[in-house]
Amino acid sequence: MKIVIPGGTGQVGTILKRALGAAGHEVVILTRHPRREGDIPWDGRTPGPWTTAVDGSDVVINLAGRTVSCRYTATHLREMMDSRVESTLAVGAAIASAANPPRLWLQMSTATVYAHRFDASNDEATGLIGGTEPGVPDYWAYSVEIARAWERAQQQAETPATRKIALRSAMVMSPDAGGVFAVLLGLASLGLGGPVAGGAQYVSWIHEHDFARAVEFLMEREDIEGPVNLAAPHPLPQRAFMRALRSAWGVPVGLPATRWMAEVGAFALRSDTELLLKSRRVVPGRLTGAGFGFRYPTWPQAAGELVRRVRGRSGTG
Repeated sequence: MKIVIPGGTGQVGTILKRALGAAGHEVVILTRHPRREGDIPWDGRTPGPWTTAVDGSDVVINLAGRTVSCRYTATHLREMMDSRVESTLAVGAAIASAANPPRLWLQMSTATVYAHRFDASNDEATGLIGGTEPGVPDYWAYSVEIARAWERAQQQAETPATRKIALRSAMVMSPDAGGVFAVLLGLASLGLGGPVAGGAQYVSWIHEHDFARAVEFLMEREDIEGPVNLAAPHPLPQRAFMRALRSAWGVPVGLPATRWMAEVGAFALRSDTELLLKSRRVVPGRLTGAGFGFRYPTWPQAAGELVRRVRGRSGTG
């Protein structure tokens, strides 16, 4: 198949290009900054010559959007909103005007759309959409609205010949440099990977291999459309999550961090505490209900495999 990936130069795009290319598919990347042969330039906002790549393709996987690894200032939040909505509208317009439109449009979304909660898991059918939880920072609601606007832009696109799925993805864990796993492992290896603000908040995640396999599964299942959670079936509290990562790396102790310490650390990393403190208890109801089997359903198993690959690359195994 011919698969077009707008915004495909980041971590998730690299994972998909690697996996889908290995499966024999033709993968075309749309990017604002072409660096590799075959990359096609686009601005992420307006139709242009890039639309010819969409016309005649089999699948479009839109990953475009400003990174969330930043301080959540008003400017950055607006950039997150605009980059996601505008790129989705542009992709929708390209599909709508195509003489031979793709049969499937997979649109990146986020598990952040769900409520900050501890009491129960969020699946697609019974999960609580966030934005109205008491006692959380006001800007967390804006993060939820970004996710909702992102999905609305896809839903409202007039593409009757194209099946549409919104990928409500948890954090994708891979050993690639610069990804979230590398950051967390770096903290754990320094003995800093202890509970944050008590560590009761849930962490949802998915191993890179299961992420790519789930995408291929959804490409094949003509009966699935709408929102789909891409998350391992066993989210766990942050303190247990980091304990398993420390164990995999061989670090017995992780220093705990209070909320204000997390603020300082997030500032130093040019990130935001929402990524650490929001309880994302998300499960893949539709995937498992459709018969998808995870190779890495539990975090200790996934962390062990990822650590082995990191050690293998560095020669410290």
